[in-house]
Amino acid sequence: SEAAELLGLMHYMEGLRLITTVELVAPTSDENVTVTDTELSGVPVRLYLPKRPPGGLRRAVLFFHGGGWCLGDAGMHGYDLMSRRISNELNAVVVSVNYRLAPPHRFPAQFEDVYLVTKFFLQSKVLSQYGVDPARVCVAGDSAGGNLAAAVAQQLSEDPEVKTKLRAQVLIYPALQALDLDLPSYRDNAHKPLLPRALMVRFWSEYLSADPALRAAMASNRHVPPEAGPLLPLVDWSRWLPAAMRGAHTYRRPALGGTGLARRFPGLLDPRACPLLASEARLRRLPPAFVLTCEHDVLRDDGAMYAARLRAAGVPVTHHHAKDAFHGAMTFLAWPLELAVGHQLFNTCVDWLKENL
Repeated sequence: SEAAELLGLMHYMEGLRLITTVELVAPTSDENVTVTDTELSGVPVRLYLPKRPPGGLRRAVLFFHGGGWCLGDAGMHGYDLMSRRISNELNAVVVSVNYRLAPPHRFPAQFEDVYLVTKFFLQSKVLSQYGVDPARVCVAGDSAGGNLAAAVAQQLSEDPEVKTKLRAQVLIYPALQALDLDLPSYRDNAHKPLLPRALMVRFWSEYLSADPALRAAMASNRHVPPEAGPLLPLVDWSRWLPAAMRGAHTYRRPALGGTGLARRFPGLLDPRACPLLASEARLRRLPPAFVLTCEHDVLRDDGAMYAARLRAAGVPVTHHHAKDAFHGAMTFLAWPLELAVGHQLFNTCVDWLKENL
């Protein structure tokens, strides 16, 4: 992808997207689940409907895939398998959303797509159409999808048009803030697969702007708008991270960049892009959360800090930290990319859903 971009053949993300297309599988039903590609409120989704009798109203999971807001698809083998198993094991309706990707679509397009689908699905007539219990609906997502799930949960809690409340939120190694890209996890895992720091910086910059200056500023952690000063305590890892994750690292307050950054890149200060920037008052209204973090992941500290902030706001939180896992591990569920740790993480997540949804 880097070589193709340098040669002017294609955008870097287009090159990476070619890799993900190899993983696409058709919407194939099986003996347990009916799978179809359709649209909800004009947004493409892959829908999973269990075949066995519900014995009452069903649960429902709205799932948002990862890929740095630039890659990924509900039809990738790993995501298809996850959604299929969640539907079967929970006897739940699963809506896996194919939101628009960057480039060419930047923030807030991705958020708007998943929010539109969620809000549409939560209407009484739609829930009734799919036989879903309005008291047993959750949002879930991994990586960039975890970011979107957290942002959707926050927005729904303040939307007067939405009468149905979420039962839970499942955030799998989520990206939750872009103000400080020098957290201990960014330092510890800067060069580790599958998400080195440089790639995460690229994802954030592509999501928020077409201006290459943002990526350069993020790479040196000098992209913080002066207006962000009052928000920095919300991402102060010396306060919100457990001591074990802080390790021997010394906290350095992010350097403030030049004036005009907030105007040029408003997503940096927007909780819809960076849910960790939400006020405590906003967090208090959120449903119970399951937060998964992995030790060998630049995003480890985002999830850990969000779990701590949710707890401080009085939200019930289960924070599962996998010390032997890396970013993206949960999607490694089938040959030739099958790992025991992937099954362990997936089973932990599903077990939590069985008890809490």
